[in-house]
Amino acid sequence: MIAAVGAGRMGRGMAIAFAFAGHDVRLIDVKQRDPDAFEALSTIALDEIRTTLTMMSGFGMLTGDEIDPVLSRIRVFPVSDAAAALAGVPVIFEGVPETMEAKIPALALISEHADPDAIIASTTSTILSNDLQPHVSYPERFLNAHWLNPAYLVPLVELSPGDQTDPDVTDALKALLERIGKVPVVCAASPGYIVPRIQALAMNEAARLVEEGVASAEDIDKATKYGFGFRFAVLGLLEFIDWGGGDILFHASRYMAGATGEDRFAAPRIIEDNMAQGRTGLRDRKGFLDYDGMDVPAYKNERLAGFVAMLRHLDKLPPKG
Repeated sequence: MIAAVGAGRMGRGMAIAFAFAGHDVRLIDVKQRDPDAFEALSTIALDEIRTTLTMMSGFGMLTGDEIDPVLSRIRVFPVSDAAAALAGVPVIFEGVPETMEAKIPALALISEHADPDAIIASTTSTILSNDLQPHVSYPERFLNAHWLNPAYLVPLVELSPGDQTDPDVTDALKALLERIGKVPVVCAASPGYIVPRIQALAMNEAARLVEEGVASAEDIDKATKYGFGFRFAVLGLLEFIDWGGGDILFHASRYMAGATGEDRFAAPRIIEDNMAQGRTGLRDRKGFLDYDGMDVPAYKNERLAGFVAMLRHLDKLPPKG
């Protein structure tokens, strides 16, 4: 059983993910409402969840007969019933809006009613776990779990423990997420975590390309779908550096920084250090990743097969002559 404190988009998305995997879910509304207003909120939330499950059924993820059993695993509670709803729940997610004004009282509510050994996870995409940890009664049980929307579809969850987080708590939440089909990664408490930090740079650069008149919005999106995104659906960013060679990134970065006069294109020190240490990637069998002892031709063939699978998915296999 899990609980999601906050009955908005994130709470509903997590509820679907866990209920779909067979877990009972307690979705707790944090706003004070009269009974009629709460009943209306509950109806809206469950109707939205049913609509999402129906859509997933249309995608072949479950049958129509399975929708009601999944939905029956989700119960919505008013904040007045938080004590009963949180009692005995081993994992509790906080999913309220991205402000300290919203998160501090939500974490206080959880701290007041959660079992002492419950894992408490915020889902913030912006606030550091170290900044939230002091507002939890058992800081060693707290960490951040940043889900990407739509939470019921995107596999990645970024786990960011705080300085006081018990490592066993991180391991336990990671194992739970893996059991429901998610792909958790662990990162330090750093602004933007992993994906939002990389994503912000890429999105801002795409916007600059429009602003500078380099290309149309339509062509920039086409380029990112069929070039940028196509390759990084198969290769990780650092794996891609190793694949082509860190020296290529080094020289390209120097040219871009000089041609544009913008420091944002300069390579970080680690790229220079890797070159100095002979860690340019596959050619040296070491780069950001270690390829020592690997069957490199087989590895490359596997990744190229992944590209072909992506071409089939996009219906972009080259036409036969």
